[in-house]
Amino acid sequence: MKVSIPYIQNYVRKRLFLGLLGGSLLLVGLFAFALWYIIFYPGQSLMNQSLVLALVLLLSVTVVLAAMGLAGILLTLLASKRLSFLQGPMRVGVNIFFPVIIGLGKLFKIDVDRIKRSFIEVNNQMVRASVFRLAPEQLLVLVPHCLQNTECPHKITVKIDNCRRCGKCCIGNLLALRDRCGVRMGVATGGTLARKLIKDYRPRAVVAVACERDLTSGIQDSNPLPVLGVTNERPFGPCQNTFIDTGRVEDALKFFLAREGGR
Repeated sequence: MKVSIPYIQNYVRKRLFLGLLGGSLLLVGLFAFALWYIIFYPGQSLMNQSLVLALVLLLSVTVVLAAMGLAGILLTLLASKRLSFLQGPMRVGVNIFFPVIIGLGKLFKIDVDRIKRSFIEVNNQMVRASVFRLAPEQLLVLVPHCLQNTECPHKITVKIDNCRRCGKCCIGNLLALRDRCGVRMGVATGGTLARKLIKDYRPRAVVAVACERDLTSGIQDSNPLPVLGVTNERPFGPCQNTFIDTGRVEDALKFFLAREGGR
């Protein structure tokens, strides 16, 4: 049965990440203001004032760029249209401030995976704001090795076609989807191998299946390559006999492969 997530749930998830990003910008901005105040505090030497001023200017430029990036993300989500001139600031806003976002979330006792799911939701909608008309060979599907049944003797980490499609895990269904759509598919045991597969295949876009942690780092590492992330299900805990609804993967493939970019 195909899993669908209500729109309001997606909206709340995106709002969480964007709110934490805005809070992070505010914190760094206040820190820059505090440093600016220190510059003019009586008794500071000229060298100390110069060093602090340089740091303030660097932080100020970063905050301005990140603020432009946040505005770009909001406009992209609202208009469902890619804003090319704000892609650089958006990368600054997300990549540089992501550790601050995670730290701020921990301060408010927000589950880290929930923050990362929010980031993935934001990323996916930003990718869907663009129009793609890709040939199947231009698209790469990356899946984690933990989807395979742990008792299976036919390991797929080197060659995914070693799968016997016995039905005990969802790898066989994913291979059937690969064959039907004509796309390329690889198994990643971690970020290093995922980057190698992207380098070897040189795709125009990626559909990635993984947990929140691996998807978040993969999306950031692959930027500006468009990546649609699909989180896996973990009924037996992390990295063991995980599961993915192939219907969700098929929806992501259709977006990239549709003649009108999935619209």
